Amino acid sequence: MKYSLIKDVIDLTDDFESFNNLSKSYTNDIVGFKEWIGTAFDHNSSLSELNWEGKENGRTAESVINTLIVQMNRYAKSYSKSAIHGSEFSGQEDFIYLITLKSFGEMTKTALIKKNVHDKPSGIKIIDRLLEKDWVAQHVSESDKRSKILSITEKGLQKLEEQMGKIRQASTIVTGNLNHFEKMQLIKLLQKLDDFHKPIYHESMDSANLLDLAFAKLT
Repeated sequence: MKYSLIKDVIDLTDDFESFNNLSKSYTNDIVGFKEWIGTAFDHNSSLSELNWEGKENGRTAESVINTLIVQMNRYAKSYSKSAIHGSEFSGQEDFIYLITLKSFGEMTKTALIKKNVHDKPSGIKIIDRLLEKDWVAQHVSESDKRSKILSITEKGLQKLEEQMGKIRQASTIVTGNLNHFEKMQLIKLLQKLDDFHKPIYHESMDSANLLDLAFAKLT
């Protein structure tokens, strides 16, 4: 029994170090460890008491999560629309594609589209728009002559920089009144969901079979 407890403590210590390496919220000693446990305990102790509209009528947690994710996406889009108001950007996808190229460097059209979780027709339309504005340049891949490599241009960098102040404001507003600990917890949960869904998305399953095949991965 005592060895099981020791293993649990070691696992808990590992969780603390992983969290603190990312968040830098606590001192890396026993004092910080105890503070982290206290905060985590207070946070988790109320989870079983969560309530939501329709719960008494059988509305599930999965239904609530889906609804909230959809709504958050709409809120984020409204802030992004405000951030680019009066600019030359046609939509939030324009600056998201530019930010992707700026952050990760040049890549193929397919890689850029997949990075932003778009279907190919929608992604190509965005890329064509950026090419037409001369915000993105393309050249033939040396390793694969059939592929086009995209990179952000100086003009694209300039246009992005002109809006970055408002774009950062929009990003900050989306996280609302979450404190640092809550943001770190949300990142952890969203990354876990992304790790589950990304391989399924990249398999490009047929819509007719997608639901059944994806659901099978849960079992």
